[in-house]
Amino acid sequence: MKKGKLIFGLSILAIIAILAYVKIGKNKEAKAKQGSLRAMGGKMPALAVDGFLVEYSKLADNISANGNVLAQDEVQLQPEVSGRVTYLNIKEGAFVAKGTLLLKINDADLQAQVAKLKTQVKIAQTNFNRLAELLKIKGVSQAEYDAAENTLNNIKADMQILQAQIDKTELRAPFSGKLGLRNISLGAMVSTTTIVTSLQNTSQLKIDVAVPEKYASVLNLGDVMSSKIAGINEPVLAKVAAIDPVVDEMTRNLKVRAVLLSPNAKIVPGSYVKVDLKLKEIPNSIVIPSGAIIPDDKSTKVVIVGDSSKAQFVNVEVGVRTENSVQILSGLKLGDTVLTTGLLQVRPGMEVKIRKAVSNSTIQ
Repeated sequence: MKKGKLIFGLSILAIIAILAYVKIGKNKEAKAKQGSLRAMGGKMPALAVDGFLVEYSKLADNISANGNVLAQDEVQLQPEVSGRVTYLNIKEGAFVAKGTLLLKINDADLQAQVAKLKTQVKIAQTNFNRLAELLKIKGVSQAEYDAAENTLNNIKADMQILQAQIDKTELRAPFSGKLGLRNISLGAMVSTTTIVTSLQNTSQLKIDVAVPEKYASVLNLGDVMSSKIAGINEPVLAKVAAIDPVVDEMTRNLKVRAVLLSPNAKIVPGSYVKVDLKLKEIPNSIVIPSGAIIPDDKSTKVVIVGDSSKAQFVNVEVGVRTENSVQILSGLKLGDTVLTTGLLQVRPGMEVKIRKAVSNSTIQ
């Protein structure tokens, strides 16, 4: 028992001795660093960084955005009335002309009513014609003639109502296009909510793209965008045909619709598309690498090197952003050197040493 306590006590003393030795070693190292700083006059060594020389250049502004391919016209076909399907003419993927009868719902009861009204029209028409002859010789009164005419017109109006109801039992192609997949079979009971199939007019394809609202003032009708569509190696060109006049409040994006200029049978509606739109070049712009920007909650900053080789943090106003560069609207002047490396280590007033300075031609 006593032997165990002795071993435990010796172990504690050994640990304390090791910690004391480590602390003494760190103190000696710190004193050595302080001695070397004193030998250098008490100054920290200059931070070696890379820089960028500010100059005027042309800014080729490009928009990169994602979008979807749309058909010129697209519709989900649904019947106007409920009933049992007695005729079905839907061949999946086939092209149909406008007005083609695709589906017919049982209308036997309506046809029977039409037959009944046809008989009534025939009788009413005969009676009306007879009264018209008698009116010429004053054989009947004008009131009797008008009553017969009203009866005839009412029956004809009832027939028109029935014919409109019969027309609703037929589903016809509203425009020429390709049929989608069929969702029902002959003899099925359908309602006005049943989606029978889809119809798409793919003679002209469109692209809908959402771009940031800041490009609203520079987008123009007729601008040509290069589109990359999954599964197609060659870029596809599209011309801007319409621009939504309202910015989406949730995404702060503007919807742009373009028309494909080069038709391709492999392109189908719904395909994902990546769009690159080259806007007009902006001359005499100050452009710096995007990596030189230091974002902040209240402002955007960059670090420049002053005449005394000391780091200075300056606020800048940014304009158009591209993949590799940022346009500076204010805060920098020609000849300034902007730091592009060491941004995490540099502090205001710290002495820096530029290892390499590049110009705008390097990042274009």
